[in-house]
Amino acid sequence: MLANEPVNPTDELSLIEEAAREAGAIAMRFFRREPEVWWKEGHSPVSQADLEVDQFLRRALLGARPDYGWLSEETTDTTERLSAPRTFVVDPIDGTRAFIAGKATWCVSIALVENGRAIAGVLDCPATGEVFTAWSGGGARLNGEPIAVRQAGETFAMAGPEKMVKRLPPDIYARVTPHPYVPSLAYRLAMVARGELDATFIKPASHDWDLAAADIILAEAGGSIVDSAMRRPHYAGPDPRREALAAGHGPLLQVMADVVARLQE
Repeated sequence: MLANEPVNPTDELSLIEEAAREAGAIAMRFFRREPEVWWKEGHSPVSQADLEVDQFLRRALLGARPDYGWLSEETTDTTERLSAPRTFVVDPIDGTRAFIAGKATWCVSIALVENGRAIAGVLDCPATGEVFTAWSGGGARLNGEPIAVRQAGETFAMAGPEKMVKRLPPDIYARVTPHPYVPSLAYRLAMVARGELDATFIKPASHDWDLAAADIILAEAGGSIVDSAMRRPHYAGPDPRREALAAGHGPLLQVMADVVARLQE
């Protein structure tokens, strides 16, 4: 595909979905088999599986789309991608801590970003047998079946840092059922998209690779990720780091955005 050719999101989704499936199979060769682990700056772990999946995805995706940019947690970033028409935004294993601990809630996360927005996204979760997909205007799916955010009720199932949840107005906080910690941020956002959670807070210092694929899945399911001013993030820009965010839908999302704003005061 030439850089200036119009893009078909369904074709791009097929490409990244197949790559994610194969990447998940590679990761499963290491899962619960004590892969070698290193510690990056900031005390974040990376396993042999993360690196091998990253290398595979870079070969497979850029081999198919050599004009596209590349932004991955496990690849040293360069400014070359900023001039690309579209960029693959990748987390080879989102939820590495869960992966290392032998827990199933981790996923291969791949998004294709154009003009700051994901136009196709996949979360392949091989240990749970779940594949979340979405493309721009095409809805969100779990294993091929449509998904949507849950309808608002009297109580709210909510995840995210406790100190953020406790900042909710008392009348809202009284209706919250906190959800246990989910190591994979992308998977946690997918839980909102499929209606298992109403919402989640996102602490500062997440990155584009944690969010981009889950963002389009949540958006196509009827929700949003927003900052303190109710703005959706733009991805694949010069700085992949994000401030505190909120994810959900309906009036609750504005309340959560107000909490994020107060934390930044």
